[in-house]
Amino acid sequence: MTTQYPILDGAEAFFFKGNDIGVLISHGFVGTPQSVRFLGEYIAQQGFTVCAVRLKGHGTHYEDMESCLYSDWVQSLEEGYRLLQQHCREIFIIGQSMGGALTAQLASKHQDLAGIILINAAMTSIPVLEEFRGKQEPRFVDEGAPDIKDKNVYEITYSKVPISAIQQLLLLMDDTKERLPHITCPVLAFKSVEDHVVPPENTDYITQHVSSPIRKTVTLQNSYHVASMDYDKELIAETSCAFIQAHSKIQQASITS
Repeated sequence: MTTQYPILDGAEAFFFKGNDIGVLISHGFVGTPQSVRFLGEYIAQQGFTVCAVRLKGHGTHYEDMESCLYSDWVQSLEEGYRLLQQHCREIFIIGQSMGGALTAQLASKHQDLAGIILINAAMTSIPVLEEFRGKQEPRFVDEGAPDIKDKNVYEITYSKVPISAIQQLLLLMDDTKERLPHITCPVLAFKSVEDHVVPPENTDYITQHVSSPIRKTVTLQNSYHVASMDYDKELIAETSCAFIQAHSKIQQASITS
């Protein structure tokens, strides 16, 4: 019988009802919505409707990740997208790390997206994970401390990660990489100069291979990988809101009317 693990305190999905412009947010691999809570709350305070999903197998126990396929994570984000469609006429998506790959997946399928925002997105090369490609053992590997420069920050995450989940992440990246040319919406990408998990070259690869006419990269000087919780979180939040306002047809129509 499969153990039913409760959701960790603080790791829950969240939803803030605002205007007709929706912002869907995805956390990263072994993370939870807690890691994007500041960003979500800031955006909601500007009047937007915000939904942050909890990806399947996350925010409970690392054993829950073991049976997950990357299609389950794509589905988790799709469910958030469909929820926002019920409340909004326009949708942007923000994804951090693996959430960036998931965001790109949805953007390649939903051509009506208003824009996407990527934060240290995982796409082409994560050296610490590549060594597990094709391996069956060990069943679990130790997960290091979250890569955050601000040592006063606590992120809810797992102490271990299933090797099967690592392989699913690699498959997600492989699949998404092939889909990048199908992305045509505006793209805002943040990359940390010093990222000990996902090399910033991942972001460069994405912006070079999408078909979007609007592509902007912002370099973060004072954050490590989990930038949405780090010293540059206010910069990310402010820049993201400016991007949403600039590329929202609803917002622009209200300004000109």
